[in-house]
Amino acid sequence: MLQILLHLIGDYLLQNDWMAARKTELSREGWLACTVHSILYTLPFKFFFSLETCAIILVTHFLIDKFQLALYWIRLINWRKHSTNYGFSEKKPEWVAMWLFVIIDNSFHLIINYAAIVNFK
Repeated sequence: MLQILLHLIGDYLLQNDWMAARKTELSREGWLACTVHSILYTLPFKFFFSLETCAIILVTHFLIDKFQLALYWIRLINWRKHSTNYGFSEKKPEWVAMWLFVIIDNSFHLIINYAAIVNFK
């Protein structure tokens, strides 16, 4: 339960509009936005977990967000390499596709965070 709360704090309460809008851009500002977001995301974990755990959480969070790895996963499992609807069929309402993307993205973060916490106490 603790890791879920820390994830919600880092990913939603500590992320502002600038970070959310820019973190996937390949510009200098995009790299900065993703770096700042990843550091802020990891800060709450530092109060409870080791430096090694936090380093893994920081790096993996950066990679998942910067390169939108959930999007690649969705496109892969749905065989929709060029989908414009978050990797889902165009028949799926866009708002549903967006929320499924958010859920899958959060699942990636939670699974990796759990593995880091369990293996690097």
